[in-house]
Amino acid sequence: MFEKILIANRGEIALRVIRAAREMGIKTVAVHSTADADAMHVRMADESVCIGPPSSSESYLSIPSIIAACEVTGAQAIHPGYGFLSENANFVQIVEDHGLTFIGPSAEHIRIMGDKITAKDTMKALGVPCVPGSEGGVANLKEAQALCAEIGFPVIVKATAGGGGRGMKVAQSAAELEKAFLTARSEAKAAFGNDEVYIEKYLTTPRHIEIQVFGDGKGGAVHLGERDCSLQRRHQKVLEEAPGPCITAEERARIGKICADACANIQYRGAGTIEFLYEKGEFFFIEMNTRLQVEHPVTEAIFGVDLVQEQIRVAEGMPMSFTQDDLIINGHAIEVRINAEKLPDFAPRPGRITQFHAPGGLGVRMDSALYDGYKIPPYYDSLIAKLIVHGKDRHSALRRLARALGELIVDGVDTTVPLFHALLQEDDIQSGNYNIHWLEHWLETNLRD
Repeated sequence: MFEKILIANRGEIALRVIRAAREMGIKTVAVHSTADADAMHVRMADESVCIGPPSSSESYLSIPSIIAACEVTGAQAIHPGYGFLSENANFVQIVEDHGLTFIGPSAEHIRIMGDKITAKDTMKALGVPCVPGSEGGVANLKEAQALCAEIGFPVIVKATAGGGGRGMKVAQSAAELEKAFLTARSEAKAAFGNDEVYIEKYLTTPRHIEIQVFGDGKGGAVHLGERDCSLQRRHQKVLEEAPGPCITAEERARIGKICADACANIQYRGAGTIEFLYEKGEFFFIEMNTRLQVEHPVTEAIFGVDLVQEQIRVAEGMPMSFTQDDLIINGHAIEVRINAEKLPDFAPRPGRITQFHAPGGLGVRMDSALYDGYKIPPYYDSLIAKLIVHGKDRHSALRRLARALGELIVDGVDTTVPLFHALLQEDDIQSGNYNIHWLEHWLETNLRD
């Protein structure tokens, strides 16, 4: 068993790892920027090391500083959380070259899944259903026009190194293709230093369904059902729930087995999420995230497992603590992401928290690093809390979410809590009748200036 691990992250996810490790009897090291000197994860860890100034590039993304922090504290392993260096294959290689353990997948798997075209080709070869589209990068407009004539409009042009909705443009017709193609390439070059794009058929009313997978790195793998992440704004998830309200048990078993078999085939290690667009009973692979997801708590709630502890176990070479037969869904869980943002434009609003009260009671979990007097720094993501509820069924979970939101107090900054109060009044949300475009359309109508 590891004696000490370092968490190369901040905020609520750093706290999440600290809690899991403490229950396992493992000491933790928090790293932090100067802006995070008073952060809760720094207070909660057994040790802390300042690794640089506020800028992420000089602190949380500074590989030499993180490795040095391991060396001075004697940490044997690094948990990356999500974001920052969690899907950086070069970082994983450096960690291992220094005789440390990376709590996550291999550098090879991160590298494969980090390139959208390679990931799609790999998954297709493993029997995972994919969206019709280009076999690789599309070199020029003429090639794009020929491909679109074959697969039909609408299409979506995507950066091969993309993420977070950047480098993605939709063309509804041949007349719109040139602008979409050139704009996507330009955005990709600016955001990722790589202007290569690929093209896929654009589904008009899909849901965003992701399958949680877990592998032991030795050819064993399981799936932990699906999460529905269709409520999105600008390709950023807002609310997630598990199980998906539109997925049948038969569909879950079928796509889950395909995903678990794919991970077993490549000897995938640790937690991963295979993401799909789902429309009319069909699943279409879009990407794989080789890390813990922000929304992992809803899966933990319905299966009664601790995915972070499982990550640590597998990284040590231990077997998984559950089999596929052990994983039986219990009830329904929903997570809402609470950001320090001002509606209706969702502009970031960092500042000092004058009062904070987390909701409680049966089936309520609050993952947050907030406390009274904490000053939210302006340098990082605006996510400040995740409210997760679990009920015996979806109806119970929705009622519990409404109650918990009513108990939550976050004073001193604007937050997106009013958005969720409003959404829970909508019939489509209550019935689960929504797709990836629903929230954007709703916002245009209901949150105008």
